[in-house]
Formats: sequence, structure tokens, C-alpha cells
Amino acid sequence: MKNLLFLLSIMLILFSYVSAQEKNPLLAKFNTPFGVPPFDSIKEEHYLPAFKEAMKLHQQEIDAIVNNSKAPTFKNTIEALEYSGELLSQVANVFYVLNASMTSDKMQEIAKERGHEGKWIFTLQKPSMIPFLQYSDKRDFREKIFKAYINRGDHKDELDNNENLVKLVNLRIKRANILGYKTHAHFILEPSMAKTPEKVYELLNKIWKPALKRAKQEAVDLQAMIDQEEKEIILQPWDWWYYAEKVKKAKYDFDDEALKPYFKLENVMDGAFKVATKLYGIQFVERKDILKYHPDVKVFEVKEANGEHIGILYTDYFPRASKRGGAWMNGFRDEWKVGNKKISPIITNNGNFTKPTADQPSLLNSDEVSTLFHEFGHALHGLLANSTYSKLSGTNVAVDFVELPSQIMENWAFEPEVLKEYAVHYQTGEPMPQDLIDKMKKAEYFNQGFVTVEYLSAAFLDMDWHTLTKSQELEVYRFENESMQHIALIPEIVVRYRSPYFRHVFSGGYSSGYYSYIWSEVLDSDAFEAFKEKGLFDQNTAQSFRKNILEKGSTEDPMTLYVRFRGSQPSVTPLLKKRGLL
Repeated sequence: MKNLLFLLSIMLILFSYVSAQEKNPLLAKFNTPFGVPPFDSIKEEHYLPAFKEAMKLHQQEIDAIVNNSKAPTFKNTIEALEYSGELLSQVANVFYVLNASMTSDKMQEIAKERGHEGKWIFTLQKPSMIPFLQYSDKRDFREKIFKAYINRGDHKDELDNNENLVKLVNLRIKRANILGYKTHAHFILEPSMAKTPEKVYELLNKIWKPALKRAKQEAVDLQAMIDQEEKEIILQPWDWWYYAEKVKKAKYDFDDEALKPYFKLENVMDGAFKVATKLYGIQFVERKDILKYHPDVKVFEVKEANGEHIGILYTDYFPRASKRGGAWMNGFRDEWKVGNKKISPIITNNGNFTKPTADQPSLLNSDEVSTLFHEFGHALHGLLANSTYSKLSGTNVAVDFVELPSQIMENWAFEPEVLKEYAVHYQTGEPMPQDLIDKMKKAEYFNQGFVTVEYLSAAFLDMDWHTLTKSQELEVYRFENESMQHIALIPEIVVRYRSPYFRHVFSGGYSSGYYSYIWSEVLDSDAFEAFKEKGLFDQNTAQSFRKNILEKGSTEDPMTLYVRFRGSQPSVTPLLKKRGLL
């Protein structure tokens, strides 16, 4: 009787699925090239019923596993659970990727609806704000836009985030305590490379001391520039970018704007692709016949050197009014296997780079070049994955390991050998001159105290929030101040993300994990030493990195994988050297 009920439950699942998919494209098999989502058929009204139906079917799949009368085995229990919910994943992946990236025609009409047509508009998105802070002579305007940025979500109105984030922190503490952990950080870090909050603080403090020392000297240099201009002002946070540009130009005869004509977006993309080709032999072929969700998007089929299909890469690099800020990698489908059949990944890279105009292409600054290479590194991690189960595939790894494949790619971006491949003037086609490359290399250490301190202060703030041991009423502004006073952050620098808009840790996946960028930079700096020792494109080193890091996902302990690639545990010294902090 139980076997009969089991068969009936399976038939019910199939019947429900067939009935639902006839009406909703999200519930049907995607009969498109490589199984990409049918963007031309999906409408907003499809999402909610698709979620409801997919969740119902997932529950039925779980019930079928529970009610199976056969003796439990790995295959009929653990593996069956892993393979359940495939339809729910299909619906959720499409929804969450497009929710971050998609826009509408109405939103496109907003650069007019603001009532400022014909005027310059500067927003609080960093591609707009940072250049303003760097180059605007209007100090009062710099102060206004900077204060507006750092006070987001902190205005004691209906959009204020303070009460919500305190509730969130306290709920995380309660959950951790229920599960037997001292703090939320202890709970989160157990499967990570760091393992404990104490190890995280130990790393942060090793870098903080030399970084703060450098930042203090940089502040002195900036104040000297202010005094030289005979302006009776004291350096403030909204002055830092402005005078840093002046000091850099005076000290290194270098202006980052001089690089931009050589960093046409399409050329930078091509440079990143060529690096991957030289390292791993893979190819990127643009496919204009594959559906995409927005006209700005480009689609590439990724292949092995022998032409074997690897996956699909969508690139979506321009800002839209309804698109979230920043840059990120995502995916419509992870790599995984069903029996001997490999399910290929469908990956996205997203950015918010300046859009082309009628007479000028999209030109990137050096930070944006790094960002593109960074997110492309994440994409390679997803594309080259080779795991059986999606939950262990690609970027589904420990939070302090996930940034290694992305950050190591940044190292190739400005190597002279690589620059000669892609950094050509968008008008003349001439390669970047050697004297400009030399100036850029000499200026690499400039402002690294500020950059490191601004970042580390946010990592400390994240850890301080999540090492609280008991629920309590907290005043966010006071807690932040005490956190920053504890590490002696200088007043000329503001923590990179104040708590009310610290999306990484309060609405993203980086709670107790924002430190992972610098942890991963220790890894990537140490790992890149292997390439510098043996050659930027040494094939043995590249194939070892692909096999032991990019392909493995979370199938083994990350430190085990790293040591297998490098031959030893990572050292912090290469990072300090790279940032000029020794």
C-alpha cells in the first residue's frame, strides 16, 4: 500500500506540473538555446503564481521522500533531497537576477521626470558621486553630496533603517544562541576558512596597524596641499578625494583621467577574455541569436579550446533607474550533474559603468577596470565549476574563499604585458604609451592607507555588530562611534558603509563576512606570487588553479584546496607589499 501511495504521489506531482506549465512560462522547461530563460514570454504577473506552484511541488517532492517505504540510503534520501526543488530554483533564479537588473520603459524616462532636463544631475550612486568628489571645486556641494550619501537610511523617517537593523542583529543573536553558539559570528564562521571571530580580528589587526599609520601620513600630505593653496580650512572627509587627486598629480604627474581614453569598455572586456583564454584555453563567442532581458545586455557562449560547450555568460554593464548600484555576479543556473549529464551554467556579470553617448563610448577609470576583471573572476568560478550537486558548485563556497577567484583576476588587469593587449586609445587605436604605464605603476601605492582603512573599518563594524552575545536595545549611531573609537579611526575618514546602508551585512550574504575581501586578498596576493614566480600564463600553474580552485566549489575544505595549489598556507606579506604598507 505504501508503494502504491508513493507512486500516486509522484503521478500527482507530474500532473500538477504539466497542468501549471501550460499557463506559465516560468513553470515550463525552457525550450531555448542552452536553456536560457524565455525572456520574451515572462511577465511580471507570472512570478507570484510560479513561486506558489513551485513551492507546492517542492513540498510534494519532499513528502514523497519522507513517505518512501524503502530503507533510507544516500541516493533515495540525501541525493533525492538535493535534486528536489529544481523547478523552484528555476523560478527563483530568474526572479532574483532580474529583480536586481531589470528596468521598464517608464523608468527609462525618469536622466526628464525629475524636472531637470538640460541640467547636470549627480546622484548618490558611486559612478556619479566619486568623480564629483574628485573634481568639483565647489566644496559646499562636495559636503552636501557626501553627507547625503553617508546618511542614507538614517533620517528618522519612514525609510529609516536603524530600528530594523537592531531587530535583525538581535534576532541573529537569538538564533545563534538557540543553536548553541556564543554569537552570530561564531555560527556563521564555523564553516569558513577563518573558523572563529578571534581569527578574523587577528587578521584585521595585522593589516590595520600599518594601514592606519599610512593613512595618517596621507592626511598630513593632503593638509599640506590645502595649506599650500592658502585655504584656511581643515581637511574633512568630503575633501579627501578632491585633494588626493591634486596630490597624486603633483607627486606622480599622474591623472587617472588620462587613462580613460585607453579603457574603452569593449576593449577591457576583450582584455579580460584574452587573459582567460591564455590561462585556461577557453573561448568567448558572442551570440546575437540568444534571448536577452534588455537591449544593453550582451550574450556570450563560453567554450573549451576544442569547441566543447561550457556555459553562457550575460554581461550587463550600464546603470538603469531600477537597477541596483554596484557590481556583482549572479546566475540563472548553476553547474551540476544528473547522472552522467552535465547541466551547464548560465552566469551574469553586472556593473554600473558610464553609458556611451552619441559621440563617445563607455570609458572606464582604473577602479572600474579592476571591478570588471573582479566580477569576471567570479564568472569564471561559476562557468568552470565541475561538481555533481549545485549546492556545492562554483561560487557556493565559504564566504572568505569566494573572493579568491575574483580578486586574483584583478592582478592581471594592469600588468604591462596584459595592458598592451587591450589598452588602446578609443580614437587613434594607439596602445597606451609606456611612460603612462610607468606613471600608473608608480602611483599604485598612492592613497592605499585611505583605501585600506576605509574598508577595514567596515569589516570591524560588521564583526562588532555580530559578536554581541545577548539581545539588547542599541542606539546605532552611538554603537558605530564606539566601534570606530575602539580602532582609533581618524576623523578625516568615514567608515566605508555606515550601518543603515550596510547592505552587504544586513540584506546581503556577508554578515560576519565583510572581512572576507581582505582575507581573500591575502589569498590572491599569495596565489599570484606563484604566477609571478613561474610566468603570468604558466600553464602548469593555471591548470592547477583551475583544477584545485575554480572547479572544486565546496567539495573539499578550502584551505586544503589552497594548500594543494600553492604548496603552503598563505602569507600576509605579499598583500602588505602589494599595497605598499610594509
